[in-house]
Amino acid sequence: MNKDTLLHIVRFIILILLQVIILNHINFLGYLNPYIYIIFILLAPININRSLFLTISFILGLIIDMFGDSGGVHAAASTIIAFFRPIALRSVFGLSYEFQTVKLSNVKFGERFLYVIIMVLTHHIVLFSLEIFNFSHILLITKKVLFSSIFTIVITMLALVLFRRNDS
Repeated sequence: MNKDTLLHIVRFIILILLQVIILNHINFLGYLNPYIYIIFILLAPININRSLFLTISFILGLIIDMFGDSGGVHAAASTIIAFFRPIALRSVFGLSYEFQTVKLSNVKFGERFLYVIIMVLTHHIVLFSLEIFNFSHILLITKKVLFSSIFTIVITMLALVLFRRNDS
């Protein structure tokens, strides 16, 4: 097992622990709840095997569901953003993604910010739409998506800046 694989395993475990022990208990005003476990999906290697990545993303969401008793909504949302990730990467990073030279720690702040926004919004729209699953509650879904997304994006960007790796 190489150093990068160990880093991803440790990141996987730490993000799950942070999410289930601390962040799942915030739920401020009923709308504000950060979901930083998706940082694992955002930072996964560009060239990871797609089937393995979808499986790991599903397992990540399933673990969050088991601790939160949320019936599979996190597993679904995590799998969907893992599936959607290449499209987001291609849209934001263009040729850098095509040639697999993207390293999130080396890209401009604006591109990294846009990528995080796209992925977090996609995750939260899926998550809260499945959680509430009632079109007549579209305002509630929108509030939860908006407020939780802002909180998640801020924490994610802080984490990406604070724990940035200098890859040469």
